Amino acid sequence: MTLRLATLCLCLLATLSAHAEKADRNKPMLLEANRVSIDDAKKIQVLDGDVVITKGTLVLKAEHIVITEDQYGFQKGSAQGGKNGLARFRQKREGRDDYIEGEGERIEYNSNTEIAELFNRAWIKSGEDEIKGDYIWYDAVSEKYLVTAGQNQNAKAAPSRVRAIIQPKGKEAPVETAPTGPEKLRLKGDNKLEQAPPKP
Repeated sequence: MTLRLATLCLCLLATLSAHAEKADRNKPMLLEANRVSIDDAKKIQVLDGDVVITKGTLVLKAEHIVITEDQYGFQKGSAQGGKNGLARFRQKREGRDDYIEGEGERIEYNSNTEIAELFNRAWIKSGEDEIKGDYIWYDAVSEKYLVTAGQNQNAKAAPSRVRAIIQPKGKEAPVETAPTGPEKLRLKGDNKLEQAPPKP
């Protein structure tokens, strides 16, 4: 029963990022909650109260998680609430020393379509790239995002907007520095070229 619940919980988290740490797949899953309810007949699992799911570098925190399974074995998961009313996830990126993390009042994941949705006060950070909006839709297969701003309740206030910070792709490349001091400039070229003899 616990193994089944762990497998279903993993489906909520498994592909929030195509760049997630691959080694996490083979790590044991630790589930913590104040209350767990499983209905095998209806294929519904409910975790309540300070829920923390950990699997390798992957951590999901929420107040309430519901996971349902359809007749074909595909799962849909919904995590909501938590600190300041936000569900949160964090996972190390494959081959890097940084993380993908995100939060929203509600995070939903569909294992059939591999689409994650973050609702209300939604935010995702991947490395140094950051996206904020009222709604974030993420397709893990095509690695595409759709972000929208919410409706502003105050008619006099400025309209809500999406905010994104995207770093240049070559930012991680080492920067070459000019030689300092009495070093001579060396030209690189074909080593087969012969030097001309000095003029008499």
